[in-house]
Amino acid sequence: MPVYFTLAEARAVLPAVGRLLREAVQARSRYQAAEQYLQDLSQRILMQGGITLDTPTVEGWKAQYDSSGNQLKACLGKIEDIGVLVKDLDTGLVDFPALYRGEEVYLCWRMDEDDIGFWHGVHDGFAGRRVIDAEFLANHRGTDLV
Repeated sequence: MPVYFTLAEARAVLPAVGRLLREAVQARSRYQAAEQYLQDLSQRILMQGGITLDTPTVEGWKAQYDSSGNQLKACLGKIEDIGVLVKDLDTGLVDFPALYRGEEVYLCWRMDEDDIGFWHGVHDGFAGRRVIDAEFLANHRGTDLV
């Protein structure tokens, strides 16, 4: 059963979600750097028919690849366990499911924003964001009120 947040509930978990999201973005960056190094190395080996490796360096990149991948997976799993949907790691965009007039909608937050100030329909996406106003606040609810 999905979790639905009120704005107050989403704001209460926002510091933890923000911290996890920043960790995920950093882990993904380290993961991608290690992945690129290992792919480039593999390509050089293939093109040259083998090369002498600096084993400690390669092992370091492999360890970074593994640990960053595990950290990324763990952070995303913790965010998901809270009930929040990660929409875009490039921009740090997440959605908190909510109910508005009985329909599922998303409270929308991006990592560079100070607070949750927007919502959108399930099919509207980021481009369809609307400002959270008094009318929305009066007619939205979370799981506990269903």
